[in-house]
Formats: sequence, C-alpha cells, structure tokens
Amino acid sequence: MKLCVFGAGAVGGYLANRLIAAGGHELSIVARGAHLAAIRERGLTLVSGKHTCVVRPVCATDAPHTLPPQQIVFVTLKSCALPGAAAEIARLLGPDGWAVFIVNGIPWWWNHGYSSQGHLPLLDPNAQLWNEVGPERALGCVVYSANEVTDAGTVRHSGNNRWILGEPDTTNTERLRTTASLLRCAGLEAEPSGSLRLEIWAKLCRNLPINSLCTLTRLPIDGLNATPDIARLAVCLIDEVAAIASAYNVDLTATAAAVKATLLVGGAPPGQQWVGVRPSMLQDVLRARAIEVEAIVGQIHLLGEQARVPCPGIGIVLALLRGLARST
Repeated sequence: MKLCVFGAGAVGGYLANRLIAAGGHELSIVARGAHLAAIRERGLTLVSGKHTCVVRPVCATDAPHTLPPQQIVFVTLKSCALPGAAAEIARLLGPDGWAVFIVNGIPWWWNHGYSSQGHLPLLDPNAQLWNEVGPERALGCVVYSANEVTDAGTVRHSGNNRWILGEPDTTNTERLRTTASLLRCAGLEAEPSGSLRLEIWAKLCRNLPINSLCTLTRLPIDGLNATPDIARLAVCLIDEVAAIASAYNVDLTATAAAVKATLLVGGAPPGQQWVGVRPSMLQDVLRARAIEVEAIVGQIHLLGEQARVPCPGIGIVLALLRGLARST
C-alpha cells in the first residue's frame, strides 16, 4: 500500500519510523524546515532506550500535492494546523483511501454519527475539514506514546505504545481492521474500538490537566506532584472533566481515580515513565509554536457550558492558555 505520514514530528516521526522499519509498503513523509532537510540528508532516526533505528522514506516533502494518491494518510499535525491542511489532505486520498487523524483532545469529526450538529467551530472554523475531507473518510485514533523531536531528523521515544482506533460512527469496518493490523505488524500495540469517544474522554481526564499545568508552569509531568498547590489544582481539573463527561452519559469515576493515584501520588502504571517527560503542549510552547488550546481545553469548556456544568478551574486555565497562545 501507499502510505503517508502527514506531519512527521514527535508522534508522526515515531509512527513513520516503525512503519518503514517493518517494510512491505511505500511510505512518504510530509514535514518541513530543518526536520525535513535532515530526513532527506540522513534519514529519520528513532532513539528508544538503548536502541537506534534509522530509516529512509520513499519520499520526504513539504509539498504534499506532488505525491501520488495514497491508500492511508496518517495525519499527525497539531489540531490547530488541521483546517489549513484540509485541502491537501483531501487531495492526497485515493478513491478508496482514508485518513487516520491522530490528534489530542476533542477531534473535529466529533459530531459525525453522534449528533445532528455538524462541524465544531472552535476546531474547524470554516468547516474546511468537514466539507473537504469529510468525516466519512476519517478514522480517529487515541494514542498513548511519549515522544519528542530532540534534534532535526531525530525522535526520542520515552515510553508507552498504545494506539486505539475507531470509526466516528462507531461501526466495525474493514478499513478499521486493516489499519489496526497494519500498525500491529509494525510493532505498535494497536486495537480497534467501537467506543472511541469514551477513550477520548478517558485520555482528556489526564491530558487536560497535564498539558495545561505543565505548559503554564514549565514543569515536566513528574514535577506537578512535587508542588502541592499545583497538585490540588490538577485534582480540581480532573474532577471537572469527569463532571462534564458525566453530563454526556460517560462515567469517568474509575479513570479519574486512577489518574489521581498515578499522577499525583507519584506512582506510574507498568510500562509508563513520566520522570522528566514534557507533554506535547509544553514542547510546543518552548519552541514558540502554536499550541492546541481549543482541542484540549477550549472545546471541553464549551461542552461544559452547554451542559450547564460548572467548571471554573478549566475556565481560568483556558483564559491563561489563550493568552499564552497569543503571546507566542
């Protein structure tokens, strides 16, 4: 199959390296700047523990319109960059192709097969993704994988390797099974899900407090627990996410308790390592890049308002992050 990783940064670079190393397919990469130049010159390097793997894609480009139609396009751009890339993503898809959106927070396709409403203005302001790509050509993906671009052309993987895939309309399709199988063959712990929105809510219970508070304080994940006031604020945010989810008939009681226990007591589930790990939003702000405020925080706050669920902690964090986003 012809495959494309659109946005081969931290998570995308890890994914691309694993898929190329597994072999059997033609994989192209869409990247930019020094990262793209390094991949073209030296290949894409993945460092994981004591292991280093260098691979070369069939093509690495910043001009996706020059690539032939693809069977699967793995989109790993930040959510705030997606609307501007909608036309290019749509153009890349072959007649029977589909796009796998590996994004943080609430995805742009959220209402498809779930609500009578259409696009989400906070995430897809002019409905470019909804109209040009179309939610019917999208698969969603929740990923637990800690990665960081440590140098141009180099990605370091520091822990976790879980990839949960699902159809926006919750059906069990051939393309869903094909995508999960493809990732498993590349050594990724991929699983299809018929309830991807539940998985998105569960990740948000961790992602919203971690990304928000690490970004505002510049602390790595394990630093949150070391500051009692910040830890208490994290608990408040976790409880508010759970309350909003409950208003939409999603029970996060067990998830919230587990996040508090592992994040704020200092432990970590088997296979997870958070010491010194910087979440994606903190990585972006340290590099003066756009941050995913609306998908991770803004849309959740809006859902809370629409359900009349008080979420003052999320509201304050959202205001601060929007200000930070403007300043960068």
